[in-house]
Amino acid sequence: MRGWTPALIGLAAIGVMAGAAVADESVVNSKHDLSSRGPGPIRATEESEVCIFCHTPHNAAPQTPLWNRANPRTHYRIYQSSTLDARIDQPSGPSKMCLSCHDGSMALGNVLSRPADEPIVMTARTIPPGSTDLTDDLSDDHPIGFRYDRAVSNADDEIRPPELISVELPLGAHGEMHCTTCHDPHNNELGDFLRISDQMAAICITCHDKDGWHRASHATSRKRTPGRSVDPTERLKYGNVTSNGCMSCHKIHSARHPERLLRARRDEDNCLNCHSGAVANFNIAADIRKRSGHYVPGRGGVHDPAERPFTMRRHVECVDCHNPHAAQPNPIGRVRGTLGQVVKGPNLHVPGVTLSGRETDDSRFLSEICFKCHGDGVARPRLQTTRQVSQTNVRLEFQVSNPSFHPVGGPRRNSDVVSLISPLRVGSTITCTDCHNSNNARAFGGSGANGPHGSLFEPLLVRNYDTDDFTPENAEAYSLCYGCHDRDSILNDESFSRHRRHIVDIRTPCSVCHDAHGVYRGQGGTNTHTNLINFDLSVVSPADSPSGRRVEYTDTGRMSGNCTLTCHGMTHVNFPYSNSSAASKSSGSSLRGLSGTRQGGTR
Repeated sequence: MRGWTPALIGLAAIGVMAGAAVADESVVNSKHDLSSRGPGPIRATEESEVCIFCHTPHNAAPQTPLWNRANPRTHYRIYQSSTLDARIDQPSGPSKMCLSCHDGSMALGNVLSRPADEPIVMTARTIPPGSTDLTDDLSDDHPIGFRYDRAVSNADDEIRPPELISVELPLGAHGEMHCTTCHDPHNNELGDFLRISDQMAAICITCHDKDGWHRASHATSRKRTPGRSVDPTERLKYGNVTSNGCMSCHKIHSARHPERLLRARRDEDNCLNCHSGAVANFNIAADIRKRSGHYVPGRGGVHDPAERPFTMRRHVECVDCHNPHAAQPNPIGRVRGTLGQVVKGPNLHVPGVTLSGRETDDSRFLSEICFKCHGDGVARPRLQTTRQVSQTNVRLEFQVSNPSFHPVGGPRRNSDVVSLISPLRVGSTITCTDCHNSNNARAFGGSGANGPHGSLFEPLLVRNYDTDDFTPENAEAYSLCYGCHDRDSILNDESFSRHRRHIVDIRTPCSVCHDAHGVYRGQGGTNTHTNLINFDLSVVSPADSPSGRRVEYTDTGRMSGNCTLTCHGMTHVNFPYSNSSAASKSSGSSLRGLSGTRQGGTR
């Protein structure tokens, strides 16, 4: 292997004698120069030879290159990860040589060319605690001791095939990954004895081929990181995000979060360290602490990239919705109406669950990311409103075969709805974040980050949506609905002849009659739950009728139906309504309609 030949050892010795060695380009004057002339605080008190601490021409250990130390007999704790595809064995070969100093167990001056009772006297007996003392716990270090072969790259499409690895990163005789694959112990020209620079993640992407990395913000952002502390003992090596690359979040040795080598012990701290306004543009750390939000510290430490959406414990972490290796800036400024369905920059290459309930490694639609937690999982959030038809699986509520649904999973063509504000129209689709978003999101005229990080309005709504009975009607009370549905149209009874009577006169909130997501076809009849009708049973109660006590709405045609129920002390039995005049009036004007009401949160 490069750097381990007797010729180079001899050249280093010649350099010492001639005084001609250039600092850091050879072992001479590097941190591995432990002679009495060495530059570091750890060195021999009298020994002037440089190579003797590792090599000897006589009485060497039976392994190349003329090794002058006994290998440690330590049994090491090795790296483990739920996403690891390789088999990790105990260190061997060159890695054992490195660990004879770097595990901190053997005296630095103990060499085979000297009697055991006459070691080289050093300023420190063993390598002192710190970043270079790897100890016998290698679980927090980049894995070594595995064969980097086709089986590994075939199992993980983000690992490059071994034949594409640079010759500058030599593997062992049998294709093993060793310490010396990344480090050349004789050359510290690049720092940390690296064979390829770690600036801009150059050494990492030689082996790791992360989807979307080359265009990702963490690979391209020139944001300055002056003095940013990434853990209690270390600062970032370079001055901006691009230069730090992978090192912004990962630490190759002695990582505080061993699995996946994260710098911070808590997953979210690796993100919020910068996304607190300190480096990134927006203060996400403040957003998630709002009244309603995806508060990641409250349910931290349980995310696993290998988890299954249908069985995982309830939790929320930044990486549930964002792929830090692929996330790009969100270009969406202020817009009115739908934001569209296709996944955009911040959510690229994130796994999810499709509308049909199938897992996908790369979500196409934003709703697929939401369905991971708000779909079929065993730990779905509970309902906040007692409904006639109760359902917590949002994926089922958005099925396009349902009697009614907000058009997240696909468009509807419901001509009953004439209240929509342009550019929304019959057949439009919307996204979860059209309703669930930060209250100061840029997409809605604010100055903050887009996305459902946190909001002043529950449950994580971009605008206010009052659900308390007897709420006085005003533009703010139902601001969420009025963001898409024209208030004048609603109060002028253009789609339902008694909207004003219910909302203004009786002060009945939208949520008493309408379920914001939809009614699943397996629970709601074709004619009894159209137009998102799913009554709030804390306000609506059964009425006596010839067919028994019941709460029921029946759709009898365009803009017409009847209700059987008791509400606010008033009993309706097959109480009819129609809006033929409104229908004829609207037929001469352009439809403003989408299907159903704007998605709210309390259901």
